[in-house]
Amino acid sequence: MKNLVIFTDGASRGNPGPGGWGSVIVDETHGTVRELGGAEKYTTNNKMELAAAVGGLSHSPLQSSVTLYTDSSYVINGITKWIQGWKRNGWKTKTKEDVSNKDLWIALDAAASGKQVIWKYVGGHVGIVGNERCDEIATAMADGETVELYQGTLSDYGLKGILNISRNITLASKKESSSSRSRGKAYSYISSVGGKIEIHKTWAECEKRVKGMKGARFKKALDKAEEVVISKQFRG
Repeated sequence: MKNLVIFTDGASRGNPGPGGWGSVIVDETHGTVRELGGAEKYTTNNKMELAAAVGGLSHSPLQSSVTLYTDSSYVINGITKWIQGWKRNGWKTKTKEDVSNKDLWIALDAAASGKQVIWKYVGGHVGIVGNERCDEIATAMADGETVELYQGTLSDYGLKGILNISRNITLASKKESSSSRSRGKAYSYISSVGGKIEIHKTWAECEKRVKGMKGARFKKALDKAEEVVISKQFRG
């Protein structure tokens, strides 16, 4: 039986908006690492968190023992507490409505079948190497960037301490500050296309302008002062 450790994370820009997911599978038995990732043009953070778990488990063999780390309480609660009731009720909620993200929950249930899975919650953006790498993959995928995904031996893997589930205090402080900002309510969105700056009140307006435009830039502002600063930065 293979002993696997899987880290997963998902991200979306705008929630809903462009999204991505990342998974890192560490095979402790054979000393190998495999990174996975994917993207969706219009999705939510919860969908991407689920997709990351599905991706990791789908690439794990049957009869394997898996410890899966995620920073999504939604995934943990759903797979350990809610899913049996959903299945008994034909994937319906207590109000007889379809379970949100039903297709992904069904896929996750199938991916976990035949494996011994231990679900572990870890705080996001607290310096845990595996979680940080998955976040990098997910956010890059969401932003449409090219990501080099590693597949090879654990000894040659560039990130040392991948199996260390310890909190890096310094990195955590920086990440928590960044995460807090990303969750903050937008005052506006600033876009630059062909050197022309525009201010948008909604992400949908901003996305419509920059989508598919080569060299386009965009950023969220949390207040008027930041809007002015970002506009100046875009003007270069």
